[in-house]
Amino acid sequence: MRILVYGAGVLGCNLADNLYRAKKDVTLLARGTWAKHLNQNGLHMKRTFHLRETATRIPVITRLEQEDCYDVIFVVLRYTQLDSVIETLRINGTKNIVFVGNNVRPAHYVALLPEKNVMFAFALSAGHREPERVVSLDLKKITIGQLKDTSSNEILIGRIFAGAGYRVIYEPNMEDYLLCHAVFVLPAAFACYYADGDLRKLKGDTVYWNRMVDADIEGYRAIERAGRNILPAGDTDYESAAYRKTCLRFFGLMCATGLGKICASDHAMNAIEEMSALNRDMKAFFDETGAEYPAWQALERDAGRYLMEI
Repeated sequence: MRILVYGAGVLGCNLADNLYRAKKDVTLLARGTWAKHLNQNGLHMKRTFHLRETATRIPVITRLEQEDCYDVIFVVLRYTQLDSVIETLRINGTKNIVFVGNNVRPAHYVALLPEKNVMFAFALSAGHREPERVVSLDLKKITIGQLKDTSSNEILIGRIFAGAGYRVIYEPNMEDYLLCHAVFVLPAAFACYYADGDLRKLKGDTVYWNRMVDADIEGYRAIERAGRNILPAGDTDYESAAYRKTCLRFFGLMCATGLGKICASDHAMNAIEEMSALNRDMKAFFDETGAEYPAWQALERDAGRYLMEI
């Protein structure tokens, strides 16, 4: 099975490296000086909790040609970059396309690629890219599937990840899953901007943490009242005291340890345009469904100068 990972940021490099080490036929698409570095020196990975840095020689290309077909292409780009590759994907002969990452308009991208089998995924890895290597926290867990009421890809997904050591969660309703994920992620991004990228400034600030939970709950209410599903199913009790307690414990951990930098602020501070676009489209969803979201809007205002008009 030939696999192309289209995008060589932290998530793309983690995915390509893991699949390559599982003896998959993997190619990585990178650009500019990073592509040159990968071709000359290989991909160097330094994973949190691993003592040694590893290196692999994954084949690297700098563009996807029309005639160069794969069994599956993983598109691992930021939300704001997806439109720029649609035409390249459309004219390429590869049938199976997986968009990996934040996305609150998956149906839009399915409609743009009517001849393709389009899937969506979210991988639990984070970190940052340095000039010579990728530094990451990789839990080797991925949630992946397609839009609700479309043909199942569970067997194909199983083939792709067989032997790769991933915990694969097959989700047949990725549209609602990604919507719920954005509702949880964006208040955390607002917190990063409020703290100028240093979440330790919010250590012990339970008032602010509760405001984050309030915004999260507003988002879940809007999703549920629009007739959508709350996913994962474990979050359906989002109005409960137990859910709030779990969120507060998580936010406390993020603000008191280095996990906040690895899992949230590294990406938020380097992807302001992406977070701004996600916020724009999330608010459009709220407005279209008649939702009220004052806690969300207050966090947005406190994010100050960082959020962009997209």
